[in-house]
Amino acid sequence: MSVTVPPQFEVLDRPLDTQMTISMGPQHPSTHGVLRLELVLDGEMIVKCTPDIGYLHTGMEKLFEYKKYQQGIVITDRMDYLNPLGNNLAYVMAVEKLLGLEIPERAQVIRVLMCELQRIASHLVWLGTHALDIGAMTIFFYCFREREKILNLIEAASGGRLTPSYFRIGGLMMDLPAGFERRVQQFIDGFPAALKDFQNLLTGNTIFHRRTKGIGIVSAEDAIDLGLTGPSLRGSGVAIDVRRTNPYTGYETYDFEIPTEPNGDVWSRYMVRMREMHESWKITQQALDRLKPGPVKADAPKVVLPDREAMKTHMDALIHHFLIVAEGFNVPAGEVYHPIEASKGELGVYIKSDGGPKPARVHFRGPSFVNLSALPYMVNGEMLADVVAVIGSIDIVLGEIDR
Repeated sequence: MSVTVPPQFEVLDRPLDTQMTISMGPQHPSTHGVLRLELVLDGEMIVKCTPDIGYLHTGMEKLFEYKKYQQGIVITDRMDYLNPLGNNLAYVMAVEKLLGLEIPERAQVIRVLMCELQRIASHLVWLGTHALDIGAMTIFFYCFREREKILNLIEAASGGRLTPSYFRIGGLMMDLPAGFERRVQQFIDGFPAALKDFQNLLTGNTIFHRRTKGIGIVSAEDAIDLGLTGPSLRGSGVAIDVRRTNPYTGYETYDFEIPTEPNGDVWSRYMVRMREMHESWKITQQALDRLKPGPVKADAPKVVLPDREAMKTHMDALIHHFLIVAEGFNVPAGEVYHPIEASKGELGVYIKSDGGPKPARVHFRGPSFVNLSALPYMVNGEMLADVVAVIGSIDIVLGEIDR
């Protein structure tokens, strides 16, 4: 039996190349920002993946060289804009290390409290958008409902929601407002039920299992070689957390576990973050129980402004400190690297000082940037639809990648 082929479908007199190169992004909603992926496909199978970044480049690291040390805090908010308090903390602690400042206990506890609330909020955005990418819409609204409660708390403390700039070199911008502890306790009391809702909606979902299990596998050895950190590393069974390996702000005194999963696939990275939210909930309760009255700023009059009460009674000191703010303060010459465990992995800050009021060089080791570099390895040999699931599982933010 012969079939007549229409002219438009006639086979050309040349070998048929089965591979095709396409662009995914930078407007694609599932790339979680202005990320472009150049994908080489053989049918629907990924042969090669090349991330193309830089569409959001703002030159943030260069901007630090033109700002006094305290002014640089507002820049950190805008990198990983889902973890601004973590960015604040890494930067101010690096400067404090150069200055040799000792931070009061109350300020340390508040820093832990706020950073763990911010970690939960960041994971909630990851969970809602990751599930939405794969086709589960309901949980997106559940996640943002809980995140809104945390943003209200951050706004109450700092006046800002997305860019709080709450931490300062030497302590905090100001103490917590009246009634803040009660509001945090209300959130803590209700969050386990919300976490159970997330589990009921997604963890037992058969479709979600098929979209995540055995997809984007990276072994423990490869994860270490690729430089993965955070949940992306712990999802491959490597129990490394900066809060334990290089503790800061008193994390060594808190009781929490480091969740790991052995399989290194999208499902494992999902389970690690789900368990991490529970651990952050535990740390938040411990920090709240430790809050005691006391100063929230270091005893360093040349670096931090006095408390409001002191400003009312010491006008000369007020004028003096405003001059300090306008002129900045000199930081001893030297260089330092300080890492923290951000919501996406190890966030490290390198600062070089030449002894002046502005840094000579600032560089961030952003976990999103490093984790994205492992994407070509993870998606090689997977199907096109699986790229969406793998991107969601490494939880990237392009503001941190395109610094």
